[in-house]
Amino acid sequence: MNTLQAIWDALDAVPDPEIPVVSIRELGILRDVRQTSTGVEIIITPTYSGCPAMGQIEDDIRTALAQQQISARISIQLAPAWTTDWISAATKEKLRSYGIAPPHTTTQGSDKVIHFAPHKAAVESVACPQCGSVNTTETSHFGSTACKALYKCLACLEPFDYFKPY
Repeated sequence: MNTLQAIWDALDAVPDPEIPVVSIRELGILRDVRQTSTGVEIIITPTYSGCPAMGQIEDDIRTALAQQQISARISIQLAPAWTTDWISAATKEKLRSYGIAPPHTTTQGSDKVIHFAPHKAAVESVACPQCGSVNTTETSHFGSTACKALYKCLACLEPFDYFKPY
């Protein structure tokens, strides 16, 4: 029986290929599962345009659905643009436990495609996911992936990724 709930359940187990402790649904990449006149459609949104993991995510979705003998069309939706505000507090805690500082909440609404930053954006402290210290510094605006920045904790001296807010 191919119910939409069965598809959601199957896709709940699809991990993000770059952060395997969270699913694509938990990150907000999996946007919708809908029944159309031509079959089931899975809607996904990349964390940023040009995300190199999207091909792998599509393959992982197809594999998860094939294990349930479900076929579906996968569509990439760019608007509204993905935002870290779609990540729940529970998922942010999973990121922290994994060693990635979770993103701060943005002040912008997620219903807009283009956001303009204020002239003097307030810099928020990024807490070390290892020891919790906010005595940290950004060492590279790009970390292990383009959606993360590389930080170093000046208290425990550990390097860590910070999931940049979008």
